[in-house]
Amino acid sequence: MPFVGRIGRPGLIGLAARTAVVAGTASAVSGGMAARRERNAEQQSQQQQYEAQQQQAQVDAAAQQAVAAQTAQQQAAQQQAQPAAGGGITDELQRLAGLHQQGILTDEEFAAAKQKLLGL
Repeated sequence: MPFVGRIGRPGLIGLAARTAVVAGTASAVSGGMAARRERNAEQQSQQQQYEAQQQQAQVDAAAQQAVAAQTAQQQAAQQQAQPAAGGGITDELQRLAGLHQQGILTDEEFAAAKQKLLGL
């Protein structure tokens, strides 16, 4: 006679086995999901750090460009001021002398303007 299995509800061992399988599967799925969330959070953190580094590099580059531009501007201003100062004083003295010779400036006015120009 062939064996006829139980029909109906499973026995205690079958119920325990089914519960263990369900619990194991749930635990594995839960652990897998937690690991995935952890990996995603780590990747997001790394991405944010990378973006912050890129922004800092851009800020540093802009600051260096601004400093270089300012330095170049100051050097250009100094170069322009040096020749202008030497030539400007001479030109101004010649102009004042011309006005003095034409009689537009008196001796006192010419002397005062010359002292003022030379910073005396």
